[in-house]
Amino acid sequence: MRKTLAITVLALVISGCAGMSATEQRVLSGGAIGASGGTLIGLAAGSPAIGAAVGGGAGLLGGYVYDQYQKSQGRY
Repeated sequence: MRKTLAITVLALVISGCAGMSATEQRVLSGGAIGASGGTLIGLAAGSPAIGAAVGGGAGLLGGYVYDQYQKSQGRY
């Protein structure tokens, strides 16, 4: 049962990101990486939820800034 659920969730996540633009992909990736890193830091500091929120926000911003930089360099 758990294996079937995991495969179903993975398939939905992968197919849900299929029609995204490069900007959307970079911002989403940055947010996910930031949230996971923030959670780990938050665990060490005693508040994983706040760490995830702050890390996710920073990751979103970082992903957007990176996207704008890539566009300014002519790399899409």
